Amino acid sequence: MKQIIVNADDFGRHRLMNAAVEEGLNLGCLRSATIMPGGLAFDDAIRIAKEHPELGVGVHLTMVNGNPVLAPEQIPSLVTEEGKFWPEHTTFVKKYFLGQIKLNELKLELTAQLRKVQAAGIKISHVDSHQHMHTLPGIIDFVLQLAADAGIKAIRIPGTPIKADEGELNSVGQLIGRAGLATLAKMAALKAKNKGFVMPNHFAGLVAGGAVDTANLRKICLNMQEGTTEVMMHPGVDNKILCRETQWEHDFEAECHAIVSPEVMLVLQERKVKIGNFSNLI
Repeated sequence: MKQIIVNADDFGRHRLMNAAVEEGLNLGCLRSATIMPGGLAFDDAIRIAKEHPELGVGVHLTMVNGNPVLAPEQIPSLVTEEGKFWPEHTTFVKKYFLGQIKLNELKLELTAQLRKVQAAGIKISHVDSHQHMHTLPGIIDFVLQLAADAGIKAIRIPGTPIKADEGELNSVGQLIGRAGLATLAKMAALKAKNKGFVMPNHFAGLVAGGAVDTANLRKICLNMQEGTTEVMMHPGVDNKILCRETQWEHDFEAECHAIVSPEVMLVLQERKVKIGNFSNLI
């Protein structure tokens, strides 16, 4: 049996991302999303989730490049002077390994994030994190315990191959980044399995050239192996606004188009691939 989980990350970050999730639900192969608890469009995302029971909603634990749930004075080591998380993972990782990120503050914030989603009345399908920070040593242990205590049984393991089929690596930095993430993913997977968590068999979505466009997604679908493949995506409906407001030069629209593409849907139908979410793993 082959199953695909197309997951929209950053659900709740912006209304234009939420709109793409809704479009993917109505017209395409999207049945999974992970919600950013500190996202400015969190309430709108909750509305969509409640209107679409077929959507599996996970928690997109956020430690970088976003808004905390707790007041900045409660978590001073995690935030800038403006009260935002550190802007990208390189700064966070450096501070974390230098002992400048206080683990007790991180635990408080992540607990508050999960509880916010629970309080909104959402059954949580799984956990993952923005920029894969949950795979870091020490953090993965707490995230697994946090999820287990909440009765969550599934987790993302971003175990993409170092040289993925979807695109060519075009820099030494990308190669090093892929290798580092692959190592962290293997370690996280071992810990998760030992604690009884379930996860997809395969992971895709890290494309060297940028977005998972229609050609990339179709290729992933054509080359799927047995078991479940998660495809991580960041769809949106207006690049101009989203690139400006997220400060990320990403082709959100291309990913939205891919999710609803008749070409992709035809491949899934012809190959009898089940479209699911993380709840189907349990």
